[in-house]
Amino acid sequence: MLSVLQRVSQASVTVEGELIGRIGPGLLILLCAEPADTHTQADVLLEKILKLRIFADENGRMNRSVQDIGGGLLVVSQFTLAADTHKGNRPSFTAAAPPEHGKAMCDYFVQKARALHPEVACGEFGANMQVALVNDGPVTIPLNIRPTPADAAPEAG
Repeated sequence: MLSVLQRVSQASVTVEGELIGRIGPGLLILLCAEPADTHTQADVLLEKILKLRIFADENGRMNRSVQDIGGGLLVVSQFTLAADTHKGNRPSFTAAAPPEHGKAMCDYFVQKARALHPEVACGEFGANMQVALVNDGPVTIPLNIRPTPADAAPEAG
């Protein structure tokens, strides 16, 4: 799974003029599933995100996690993270999971996040979303969890 994390003081997502998700301080998670991704990649990625120490402690050092500060998570699916720009000027998105698998993986990630973290909001898969954020820092971190040979058989649903 591909992701980009942005430490935010606030973030929201709107679809067709309707606010569908909002958080205060926390992490905006842009998320993209790839064809070979399984629940294993989603679990590993979520665990890493929840424990990643990128929030300031009392000395101003990045030493606290989103769990430590009680921050929110805003998960937004974004297949464009899989863009291949090596040839020509128009990106190819063939490295992204097909929509059915991508949606299943994003839904699983959000479901798991909600089971492990108290504040989780999300966008709408496949929708034209407007994402607003105030990047705190700025802190922006790519996190990519790739399947291992042991993960080769994708899980259903």
